[in-house]
Amino acid sequence: MTKTKRKIQNKNSQRRISVTFIFSVALILLVAISVALVLEWTLMGTGLFSKETLENSSFFIVFAFVCASIVTGFVLTVIISKLLLKPFKKILNGMSKLSEGEFSTRLSFGEKSALKPFETHFNTLAEELQKTEILRSDFINDFSHEFKTPIVSIRGLVDLLKDEKLPKEKRIEYLAVIDEETKRLTSLTTNVLFLAKVENQAILTEKTEFNLSEQVRTAVLLLEKEWTEKNLELNLEFDEFFITANEDLLKQVWINLIDNAVKFSYKNSELKIEILSDGDYLTVSVQNTGDTISEGELDMIFNKFYQVDKKHHKPGSGIGLSIVKQIVNLHNGKVFVSSNLGVTTFTVKLPIS
Repeated sequence: MTKTKRKIQNKNSQRRISVTFIFSVALILLVAISVALVLEWTLMGTGLFSKETLENSSFFIVFAFVCASIVTGFVLTVIISKLLLKPFKKILNGMSKLSEGEFSTRLSFGEKSALKPFETHFNTLAEELQKTEILRSDFINDFSHEFKTPIVSIRGLVDLLKDEKLPKEKRIEYLAVIDEETKRLTSLTTNVLFLAKVENQAILTEKTEFNLSEQVRTAVLLLEKEWTEKNLELNLEFDEFFITANEDLLKQVWINLIDNAVKFSYKNSELKIEILSDGDYLTVSVQNTGDTISEGELDMIFNKFYQVDKKHHKPGSGIGLSIVKQIVNLHNGKVFVSSNLGVTTFTVKLPIS
């Protein structure tokens, strides 16, 4: 639903609530006056009060009329208020449950209710809070697992190194593993802190104009060791393009995407990078040849700590693509991924200025 439609729906809902309130007040007053008049007419009709008596007791008549109106108005107000306040009590109860962490709470007022827009907004809020809670819980569980694994490995190897009879070759092998696990912990901690920083950044700062093509080529050179070990054939098809953005943040995008593409590429395959422009946007695509990613996995690939290849664990923390998405969002851009017949392509679309 667009913002314009939501605004129109909200205004219509407010009008309906106002009309309902005004109509209720008018109804109460009308019924109260009617009852008082009927009472007076009945008294005159039964002969309890003659016309002369009524004329000589004008104060009493006014007093009786006021009392009858007040009593009738009070009774009607109590009855109607219960009907009108019932949905608001439901709202307060729902908000109370949300505040206590019951994010599965939903409201329902019916399709024709004046509070239908509020129902939609409330349920959307509850759904987003529920998703956030699930992500938070998954993040804690995944981070604990990723952080605990290398620590347990290091601890076990340290215990083995305490054995004085351990051969020198084994000692060197264990120390090398400890070194790798330490680097992994350092990388994990750095990436988590960087991701937290990007997630909490609402405004993009330090924007400058720079050569995006040159930045991508630099990222490729920084990862030369990785793609050389797999004997990948590089295909860099792009001219010189300039963009106004945060240079340091975008550098992380290309490093993470290229490193991810290299990591999941088959040996002796092709790594293709393209940059295209339509005048308003630059589109950067990083393509590799490897295992096809299923549709279900494509939907989760940008989640924190999610790793596609779980059977054959690849080095990494599963945070790189989450960082990519956050940085691209900060630049008001979009990132897509597709995978078909062994060819996986990550595409980033960024506004030029």
